Amino acid sequence: MLAMPEKQKRKWEKKQKRISHMLFRDLGIKTCESSRFLMICNAGLVSGLQREEVVELFSPFGGIENVVMLPGKSYCFVAYSDEKCSEKAYTSLHGQVNLQVCDATLFLAYCERDEPERISSTWPNGLILINGFVTEEEENTLLNCINWESNNDQQGRNLKHRRVKHYGYEFRYDNNNVDKDTPLTEDIPEQCAFLTQRLLNKTGFNFKPNQLTVNEYQPGQGIPSHVDTHSAFEDIIVSLSLGSSAVMEFRCNGEHVCISLPRRSLLVMTGESRYRWAHGITPRKMDIVSVKEERNGKVEEYLSVRHRGTRTSFTFRRILRGECFCDFHQQCDSFKLRGMNTSGNTSKQISKERDSCLNDEVASRLEARHVRDVYEEIASHFSETRHKAWPNISKFVEDLAAGSILLDIGCGNGKYFGCNKGIFEVGCDQSVSLSTVAKDRGFQIFTCNCLHLPLKPGTADACICIAVIHHLSTKERRLQAVIKIVEVLRSGGQALIYVWAKEQERGKVKSTYLFQMGKKSASVSDSCMASMEHQIAELNISLPVHVNRTDFKHGDLLVPWKLNSKGDSGGDFGRVNPTYFRYYHVFEEGELDSLCSQVKGVNVKKSYYDQGNWCVLIEKE
Repeated sequence: MLAMPEKQKRKWEKKQKRISHMLFRDLGIKTCESSRFLMICNAGLVSGLQREEVVELFSPFGGIENVVMLPGKSYCFVAYSDEKCSEKAYTSLHGQVNLQVCDATLFLAYCERDEPERISSTWPNGLILINGFVTEEEENTLLNCINWESNNDQQGRNLKHRRVKHYGYEFRYDNNNVDKDTPLTEDIPEQCAFLTQRLLNKTGFNFKPNQLTVNEYQPGQGIPSHVDTHSAFEDIIVSLSLGSSAVMEFRCNGEHVCISLPRRSLLVMTGESRYRWAHGITPRKMDIVSVKEERNGKVEEYLSVRHRGTRTSFTFRRILRGECFCDFHQQCDSFKLRGMNTSGNTSKQISKERDSCLNDEVASRLEARHVRDVYEEIASHFSETRHKAWPNISKFVEDLAAGSILLDIGCGNGKYFGCNKGIFEVGCDQSVSLSTVAKDRGFQIFTCNCLHLPLKPGTADACICIAVIHHLSTKERRLQAVIKIVEVLRSGGQALIYVWAKEQERGKVKSTYLFQMGKKSASVSDSCMASMEHQIAELNISLPVHVNRTDFKHGDLLVPWKLNSKGDSGGDFGRVNPTYFRYYHVFEEGELDSLCSQVKGVNVKKSYYDQGNWCVLIEKE
């Protein structure tokens, strides 16, 4: 064995001092004159050195107890059973062997101990990985259905770190969003159709994508860390890995998790993993992966290197109509935009409900005082103003088959009963006074809250819930209301839901609610309310008061109802009729669709805007 030249020896001694300082600083491990632990100072996972190569190189000199490869480090450790073995390896390998992986001479050092491998057990909430989701034959079919040569809609483009093609809708990288009103000419290839049913069978997710992004990565290519734009897509995002494996890195508030995506596996991102965790693929030609191996009857886990091949990912999404109303505000572009459109205390009040500051008890008390109690007081006057049935709702009722059971949740005075003489009609309302009005008209009515329907599951063939859910003050309670509606429906039954829209003007056409303002001038009291807030002392909250017949400026607010009792219009001089404040959460475009989509076993059959209301027709699977 040739002795190390003196000049090279001095060079190694200087380097050893630096290594010693770095090792103690980073890991608290000291180098020493001799021990059974050896440190490979100039090669590790970052360099591309594989654990198998280390074992092959060092095993001829004695029994190896452990090999430790640390992620993100250009060094690693070998632990022998005794010092004699490590001394043999040091004498034979130090400065004598050239490492091809980094084109450098192997440099070793003795250390007091090795460092345990740090394999994170953290897994982002809502993340699902399904291995072997497609067969090799299906993989080939999917890869062959992509026509990279097509230049339609500027597809098949080469980006800096990958080749990309879109179907259904194009994701624009200049503004990180989708032009929802301009679909592409190429829909998702029909060869992908079987994936939807298979996902439903394996996870229960009834996911129906209408946008597909295909990315092709050569070894050494990747994609920057990012969170998919909240306002662009709905909750579920599905990514299929074909051709080769890769490691996807998830980051959130200082946490860093590496997830190995095997070839032909499917990754499903929902909830926190979709909205809060950034994900990306580092451009490199190899990945550090966790490997499990059975030794002496025990399964041990360690880190090693896997070289990448050409990987193609199929990422399926569904376009979100409207804004995002998730709870992850720090990453949500819709939430930030809403904040920019408001100012001062108003923004804090709007975000109060979004931040779930109202617990269930406070929300229930708010609704009792500013919904239930108000309708008890104004029932007679309110009923007088609610006599004309809305055409689209009437048609839904009229189209029900003879013998159907219709449940009207929040029926008020029962104005939609009697549209179809061939069905059985049952109504409920939490206002005793309004329920009495409907009963006096000869209808079958019972009193209850929409969150607690005292009916057996599957009772109704159809439900209508008109202008009810917008009186619930938290997202959780609004979601619970939809769940209860679905529970009472039979399989295949349908429900029509209406809520008040924040957008009272659409296509430059004002809603009836705004149009009526043109028939009268604003009163002095209305002008005063424009900047008024109502303090609810016992609940320690305040809400803005809306000016009737004007555009909504807030999402959560109180809407005045000025009582007009019979005889008051020409009655006693100076008498002031009382004003009551009803709580409303006015819905923005897409919010009701998103709410209903969160309920399992529900299909949104139709979504539309009707005279200042957002409306959905849902069907129970």
